[in-house]
Amino acid sequence: MSPLNLDLLLFAQTSITTAEGTAEAAEAAEVSSAMGWGVFLIVVAALVIPFVVGSLVATALNLKSLSTRISLVLLAITLAVSPFIITKAEGKPFKDAINLGIDLAGGTNMVFAVDRKAAEAEGKVIDDELMNKMVEKVKQRVNPTGTEEVTVRRVGSDRIEVIVPGADQEKVEQVKRDITSLGELEFALLANSVNHQDIIALGDNVGEGGNVFRDGKLIAMWRRPALDAEGIQKVTGGDRVRSRILTAEDGTPLTDAAGQPLREFLVVVDPDPAKRITGRYLISVREEITEKGLAVGFTFNQRGGYLFGQVTSRNRPQEGEGFFSHLAVLLDGNIHSAPTINAVITTTGVIEGRFTQDEVDNLLGVLNAGALEVPLVSEPVTEFTISALLGEEVQKKGFLAIGIALAAVFIFTLVYYLKSGFVADVCLAINILLVLGAMSLIDATFTLPGLAGLVLTIGMAVDANVLIFERMREEQARGSSIRMSIKNGFEKAFSTIFDANITTLLTAVVLYYIGTDQIKGFAVTLFIGILTSMFSALYIGRLIFEIAEQKRWLTDLKMMSLINAEGINFLGKKQIAAAASVLVILVGLTAVGMRGSDNLDIDFRGGSMVTFGFEGEAPETEYVREVLEPQFEDGITLEQLSVSEGGESRKLFRLRTVVDETGVVSQKIKEAFADSEYRLVQQSVRYDDPVEIVVEEGSEDELMAGGYQTTVVLSESMTPAALADEAFVSLSSIKELSGVDIEETIIARSLNPEEPKSNEILLMFGPSVPVEDVNAALSSMKEDLEKDPHFEEVNSFAQSVTGDAKWAAITAMVISLLMIVAYLWIRFQRVTFGVAACAALIHDVLVVLGLVAIGAYLSGTPLRSLLMLEDFKINLPIIAAFLTIVGYSLNDTIVVFDRIREVRGRNPALTESMVNASLNQTLSRTILTSLTTLIVVLILYVMGGEGIHGFAYCLILGILVGTYSSIYVASPVLVWLMNRQQKKVAST
Repeated sequence: MSPLNLDLLLFAQTSITTAEGTAEAAEAAEVSSAMGWGVFLIVVAALVIPFVVGSLVATALNLKSLSTRISLVLLAITLAVSPFIITKAEGKPFKDAINLGIDLAGGTNMVFAVDRKAAEAEGKVIDDELMNKMVEKVKQRVNPTGTEEVTVRRVGSDRIEVIVPGADQEKVEQVKRDITSLGELEFALLANSVNHQDIIALGDNVGEGGNVFRDGKLIAMWRRPALDAEGIQKVTGGDRVRSRILTAEDGTPLTDAAGQPLREFLVVVDPDPAKRITGRYLISVREEITEKGLAVGFTFNQRGGYLFGQVTSRNRPQEGEGFFSHLAVLLDGNIHSAPTINAVITTTGVIEGRFTQDEVDNLLGVLNAGALEVPLVSEPVTEFTISALLGEEVQKKGFLAIGIALAAVFIFTLVYYLKSGFVADVCLAINILLVLGAMSLIDATFTLPGLAGLVLTIGMAVDANVLIFERMREEQARGSSIRMSIKNGFEKAFSTIFDANITTLLTAVVLYYIGTDQIKGFAVTLFIGILTSMFSALYIGRLIFEIAEQKRWLTDLKMMSLINAEGINFLGKKQIAAAASVLVILVGLTAVGMRGSDNLDIDFRGGSMVTFGFEGEAPETEYVREVLEPQFEDGITLEQLSVSEGGESRKLFRLRTVVDETGVVSQKIKEAFADSEYRLVQQSVRYDDPVEIVVEEGSEDELMAGGYQTTVVLSESMTPAALADEAFVSLSSIKELSGVDIEETIIARSLNPEEPKSNEILLMFGPSVPVEDVNAALSSMKEDLEKDPHFEEVNSFAQSVTGDAKWAAITAMVISLLMIVAYLWIRFQRVTFGVAACAALIHDVLVVLGLVAIGAYLSGTPLRSLLMLEDFKINLPIIAAFLTIVGYSLNDTIVVFDRIREVRGRNPALTESMVNASLNQTLSRTILTSLTTLIVVLILYVMGGEGIHGFAYCLILGILVGTYSSIYVASPVLVWLMNRQQKKVAST
């Protein structure tokens, strides 16, 4: 294979140093230095001031022994509030310190899969190293400057997740194109006077940087050579090639750093875009060594090799001719090299030219940036989109639920525990601040399930205080002093609190590794909340109590006492309880079996979920269901949403179907309501007749002079860039525009520039577009925009990924149970404690699973409205709820087991009387801890919105069933296992 000869090729970034640039750099350095010192001083102040203030407070209180502890608490609070203070100092509202997920702020989440068939065909193994490289390449494509708020990360073994904030669907489509397309590399020809005289004649009539068309098709374009690091043109000429000197406004030639005139060359491209040789055919580039030294080798795929062979064959030198055609190697629209064609080249070639190692490395980097190791499937396997309107509504409901839950818990603890309750409320307030501060400091994302995790954290934080206060009550009943009651209360409650929280912490870790972006948000919030609730209850709470007691601000530990259990024979009713449990489980599993695949949501079954609305008055849900069901043979699930827009309530409908192509779903919805009296919300487009553009000389729109413009009025706001993209696509269907920059052809400008989206947009077409093409493009654009319903939310799961999701869910449950058995085995020094706890957990999951199915059946009865039931389906949030139940329902079990261990002492046997005594002693704590969490979860269920309704439903059931199972399942199983083991020991 003959090489491509190249005399000189330097691939470094242009850097022309001027006095002005040096001054700007120096000024920037001074600013950067000042900012660096400012940040340093702020950090030092944040770390030092709390200790200074803590020491002063301790001295003022005459409690110098507590100085370090006070300082540490102040340090934690300072760190928590610092991101909010910094945000406010930047002129932003406090809420901007929190990073909201797309389900709260609007946006799109997409998961792309590796094309395994293509990878196998190329002989590549999909391993960790390859996937990590793929992730980095995708990051470079969608966020080349690092300033975009786009998240790219690996998911599983062969998938890449991309999260795009904001609900601009057009931007999402652009991101899709950036991810799945190759880089801006193109091989073309430099026009020469031997073969391209007609093209040169047309090109001479086109302005600087312009494109040449013939019969509406792009055939050539004027392009500049790239400049090397010294500001010198990489390409200066060739054998009979057509170029022209660039001039300034006064006509004087422009020059490069070597004093040579700056030129632009006419580059010839194939009129058929499918025959152009671009980076999409590139398989790899590599470093090679030839007779002339270091070189760059490249390889095309079969199609690229064929096209390259055709071009080089047609333009190779003929016998007797002393003329050589030049290729043009374009990167990002600039000509980086123009080697001569010496022979036919197909899939493999070499660019050589006395390169240095740095030059080769740079060239490889540029080319590889546009070539992924293996292709990605063009369409995402899962896609979730929510509009800003729906995200804002979710925010309102979520934050309202949190506010009411906080108020309810504050009032309950204050009324029931009096002065101690006030301390608990202070700790709870600090705990919420610590959670928010920690989330902001680590730039974690708050999702809707994350808000649910925050609410759950509130309940768990109160649980810890309840355990401490009930221990204090017992100490007081024994006649201990206030100081000793405080000391013993905290010390004796510590192990129980620690064990209960660690088990929940383990499930949070599992959730993080198996969950989607929304579930990860819940896991992170829960994880942080567990740590901060333990710190606030055990450390801050104890500090406040000790200060109050030593300063004589606290002279008693009076509390309400509504539950005083004594002598209840719980285990005497174990047979009745066992029969009831078996009956409920059997009925529930029967309901699950009868539902079949309808138990599963699209997360585990594949399909789509879309949310749409109607103009004016919306129909009733039953009417919408009756109209839609004939269109979807496999059935649908429909629920009604309510959002507030402009101070008025508006109905939306969320449809779930096993059809996983949202385009097909859109068409079916449109057909269903085609003859209905109710009109779907769709994009409505109006525009004026195009008028000729007249601009003043020097205007930013000067290049559009002689073109045509019109004002487009939209019913649903869009970004100007999105509308320009739609217009460009429509124009491209009429006139060949491949290779043309959209900004050179169409400009869109909002008539309300203060808003990112607008309902009125000025659309300008360049002078190369005749008025008849403008009218045709506008008509086509209007038709395209108006043809589909406007979706507030879109979520799709390809069936190919649902199997993985099922296995991930099952694996998570099994791993959680195994970790809990192992932990309890270690803590209680007997595996029987872990097995008994797992028996209760399996019982809880089976009962809740059955009640989910029963609740779905009852949603079709009058009980639907009374109990706020829905057609609940098992999805990832409900799996998260199951795992949370696994962790959280252990709280009661561990409280009981901890007391059983204490009552049993060193006795090798475990009797029913011991267990009954333990259950009676802990009953008030069991009920109170469950009650406080139940309050917040009930509020979440009633007021948290549709997005977490099923999640909250499962948690309510899990808390109730978990409280029951800790008494009537875990305890009897523990007695049976312990006595069975004891009998074996005795018999031996």
